[in-house]
Amino acid sequence: MASGNAIRGSRVGAGPMGEAERGDTAPRVWITFYCCNGHETRPSFASDAAIPETWDCPRCGFPAGPDRDNPPAPPRTEPYKTHLAYVRERRSNEDGEAILAEALAKLRGEI
Repeated sequence: MASGNAIRGSRVGAGPMGEAERGDTAPRVWITFYCCNGHETRPSFASDAAIPETWDCPRCGFPAGPDRDNPPAPPRTEPYKTHLAYVRERRSNEDGEAILAEALAKLRGEI
């Protein structure tokens, strides 16, 4: 049973937080990104780091850009295609019938 006087633990390697022990923090810059759903996110970057053109929105996952009035469009998702759909893209019905006739002729021993 837990009592009101329980000793609280700490993670392994935990120590005093602060710049004295870990060194000085790098200068940061916060950039605001906007997605097509109107979400706003402000990640921080080191001031000398290259700022990406897009950033994934943590709320909806769509790409976000720095221009509020012109956010990037959501990615276009391709519908799932069956193997037959891919075959039909490559072959016409006439091609399919010719291949089928050839295969049947081989099975019958005509070729």
